[in-house]
Amino acid sequence: VNSIARAFQQPAKSSLLPQIVDRAHFPAAVTWNTGAMQLAFVLGPALGGFAIALFAGGERSFWEVSLTDLVKSAPLTTTESIRGTAVVYVLNACAASAFFVFLFFAKPRPIAQETDPLTLHSLMAGVRFVLTQKVMLAAISLDLFAVLLGGATALLPVYASKEYLDVGPVGLGWMDAAPAIGAVSMALWIAHRRPFQRAGAAMLLSVIGFGVATIVFGISRSYPLSLAMLALTGALDNISVVIRHTLMQVLTPDAMRGRVSAINGMFIGASNELGAFESGMVAKFVNPTFSVVSGGVGTILVVVVLSNLAPGLRRFGKLTEDVKAEA
Repeated sequence: VNSIARAFQQPAKSSLLPQIVDRAHFPAAVTWNTGAMQLAFVLGPALGGFAIALFAGGERSFWEVSLTDLVKSAPLTTTESIRGTAVVYVLNACAASAFFVFLFFAKPRPIAQETDPLTLHSLMAGVRFVLTQKVMLAAISLDLFAVLLGGATALLPVYASKEYLDVGPVGLGWMDAAPAIGAVSMALWIAHRRPFQRAGAAMLLSVIGFGVATIVFGISRSYPLSLAMLALTGALDNISVVIRHTLMQVLTPDAMRGRVSAINGMFIGASNELGAFESGMVAKFVNPTFSVVSGGVGTILVVVVLSNLAPGLRRFGKLTEDVKAEA
């Protein structure tokens, strides 16, 4: 039920942003939006674990639990774990309710409402629109295949094991957080610089860099180097995300924006899940190093192919200008 609700929520939320932010400031808005999301990916699991330990209860009262106890706590019993986790779910529900309330304060600009009846033809209008927009289709396809092939994060538990980096659960936690830390850092940097002057080239180069960083991570046996490469993949992926989301919103008419956002969400979901499956299958039948390195090489090859099939993406300029003619 939660996933079904999010399937409706995400396209609607993506469609709302262009209605409350003008085009000149839209790239910055997307940057702050994605940066906040990545920051939540970093802080959320840590705060969740903190809250579970804090509210687990036990022999001592709430006020007798020290910070040291929370950081180096003993394993919780099943009852304590359930009690602490229940509080986390309640906090999650409160946060969702707060979003629901704050949404009423958003004041979108008036737009012309679509009057066409809801038919199968109108439902497929978003697909037809994306297929006619070569730049948008190339940007979405680039993200799809890059994540599909470069899904090194699915194999992080293998790389944390004794056979590779031998860093244990804590080291795995930092490895898991590294891409989000890199993404947050890049989002802050992008937000304080002028908009991309050659957005298409920047997107292609960032995906190439993502592939190179993935290859280096795959062959690395140094924990600091591996962390750096994971952070770099997150930082470079953030560049691609900001440019792709901005392109989609400024190229899409208001009436079509929800359906196009839904298609983009489907691409993202498919690439993440299928990419993890692909990485695991190749690792099983060959080995983990080959899986990660071949994925990075494949990502670079995808950039080369798409940049030739869709030269408009390579030549794409500023995101703040009227980009419809360029598309």
